[in-house]
Amino acid sequence: MPQTVAGNVVLFAVAAVAPSALFWAVLHVPRLLRRLRRPGVVSAHQPIECVAADLRRVRRVLACFPPGTTAAKRIGARQAYDELLVQACTAVGVEHRLRSLPEGVDRDIERLRVEECLRVHGLSV
Repeated sequence: MPQTVAGNVVLFAVAAVAPSALFWAVLHVPRLLRRLRRPGVVSAHQPIECVAADLRRVRRVLACFPPGTTAAKRIGARQAYDELLVQACTAVGVEHRLRSLPEGVDRDIERLRVEECLRVHGLSV
């Protein structure tokens, strides 16, 4: 009889702990497996295709601002576009001065020059 009581206690303990242990395993085992896998080569830069797609998307946004759009949105979009141009220039190897020029006509001209250089290098903007 004592074996039956001990067996019942063990079965009760397993039945009480099993759902929690199973739930923990479902949540944590994939993360543990990712840690055990060998890390692959990860580039610090986005693929050029993604940069080009982002450039085209932000350029469309800049061209289609409705009247009454706040200056903050316009400036933010222009800065995002400039940053994407810098990423594209770095990936393709085009010289630029976008970070050194202040906002204004000179920077607008530099944007046009950089866009044309990127087109010459095969990047459709």
